[in-house]
Amino acid sequence: LLKTCSLHGISTFSFQTWLSQARQSKDYALPNSSWSQGMMDLYSRFLEMCKDGTWKRIPSYSNSIDHIPGKAFWCVCKERKETRLFPRNMDTEGVGFEYAMFLNPSEKRMVCLFQPGPYLEGHPGFAHGGSTATIIDSTIGGCAIFVAGRVMTANLSINYRNPIPLGSVVLVDSKVDQVEGRKVFLSCQVRSIDGQTLHAEATALFIRLDSTKSLQQQMSSQ
Repeated sequence: LLKTCSLHGISTFSFQTWLSQARQSKDYALPNSSWSQGMMDLYSRFLEMCKDGTWKRIPSYSNSIDHIPGKAFWCVCKERKETRLFPRNMDTEGVGFEYAMFLNPSEKRMVCLFQPGPYLEGHPGFAHGGSTATIIDSTIGGCAIFVAGRVMTANLSINYRNPIPLGSVVLVDSKVDQVEGRKVFLSCQVRSIDGQTLHAEATALFIRLDSTKSLQQQMSSQ
């Protein structure tokens, strides 16, 4: 295996370092002291629904490759990234993106429990619209990944309805509406945990990636 890594330009040292880091992967989507009671209650509710297998909790690791179980070894060497599949913004708890994601495979649905911290402030007291777009893209993109495999955002359209207060908890609810060839169409709503307030709604188009072509070739052909 070490010889194979050398052929792909990955040194023995860096591969051993990666193995060590992979064994120590930290899940950033677990409860911590910054979570409000509303966030904890919603998290517990979804954990309960995971018991019969209908829902699955999705972890968030610091290396995106940790999200690809069973990947061929050469792909691991070639595609290794030092970025998170789902962003949190800061390692310090509570100041940026606090979240937990759950997947319902049979419904092709992904939800995200999102609590924005003070570093995400736009208008005083409210989450910046860009942070809302980020968590929508991460949730809806995660849904596309688990349904269709490797994908890339082609279009994301968001209508903002009501601002999200900092420290509040919202539910980002996304689903796959249709798959046409390599095109994956999705929709998403961001609501307060009581369901009474619609904060944002979005539609998106993702393109399933072809491993035989470069990303630039694939996106330019759409």
